[in-house]
Parts: sequence; C-alpha cells; structure tokens
Amino acid sequence: MSDAVSVVNGASFDGAVQVKDAGLVGMVTLRGDLGSEKLASGVKSAIGLTLPEARGVKAGTKGGVAWMSPDELLLFCDYEQADALVGKLDKALAGEHFLAVNVSDARASFTLTGSGVREVIAKGSPADLSPEAFKQGEIRRSRLGQVAVAFWLSAPDTMELVCFRSVGEFVYDWLCVAAEKGSLPEIFNAG
Repeated sequence: MSDAVSVVNGASFDGAVQVKDAGLVGMVTLRGDLGSEKLASGVKSAIGLTLPEARGVKAGTKGGVAWMSPDELLLFCDYEQADALVGKLDKALAGEHFLAVNVSDARASFTLTGSGVREVIAKGSPADLSPEAFKQGEIRRSRLGQVAVAFWLSAPDTMELVCFRSVGEFVYDWLCVAAEKGSLPEIFNAG
C-alpha cells in the first residue's frame, strides 16, 4: 500500500457545484504513432479499450484512455496499477517506437458535479463549452486562468479535470471560488 496522498488530500467544496479532489488516480502518458495497429492492440490488451478519436475520451472497467495530441494518449487506471500498466505496454509494444511513462504523481485530478459544471469551467477557459460544441466523450486541453488543464464530461453533470500537481492546490482553490453559490452566469442552463 502506498503512503502517497493527493494534492489536496481529499478536500471537497459544496457550492453551486461540488468540487472534489478525485484522489490518487493512475495516469500513464503514452506517446507514439496513434495510427499503428500494434499501438492500438497494445492499448486494447492493457486496458480493454480501443483508441479514441481525436479529442475523444473513453472509460471502461479496466480504466480509461484520452486523446491528448496527434501522438499522445493519457491512460487512466487504479493508482496502484500504473507501473504494471507501463510494464504491459512495454511488453506489448516491444519493437515499436513509443514512450510510456507513469505520470500519476505528477498530476492532480478533480471532479465537479452539478448542473453548472460548464459555467464553472467557462469562467476561466477559452474553450467553447456550449452543449453543441462540447459533448460527453470529448476532452479539451485548455487553460483555466493561466494554468494548463484537461477536462471532459464523464456524465451530463459531471466534469473531470486533470492538471499538473505543481498547480493542483491553486486549481482547487480557483475551482472553489468559481463555484461559489449564486455566482454562475447560467449561460448554458438558461431556458
């Protein structure tokens, strides 16, 4: 058992939406040729999922996979399984040009829950978060204020967000301020 702790140690905030530290999440960056059948097969055997389309994210029983760039995926798994996932990828992709790295301890993860999750993120991100432009199953790499983040809807009213651990406490505090009761513009929930 690891003695690692998440960046804000399980903190949560109940405002217009709930902001919660998602805890320790296993994350593996996989760089390589996303058009390679061997890479696709390696990911499928390691986490049971096919590769997502560009800007896509998928979840399954063994973990998840998110498209991060034309040559990069972010794989999700149980925190304790991240090193084993790297080992599986190393074995499955032997002979392929790739890089698989456990980045779990270099990232922080948060979950926002409530009907105003789009509004909270829209306060600090230039991404178009309207329901027509941003749907469940899509991921955005963007900014929140001046900080790099990635976020996606895991359910209609649930937003997952990943950032670098070094700015995790700042991002958590920013999200809590942006989620204060009575502060949402309700631009996506009007009607």
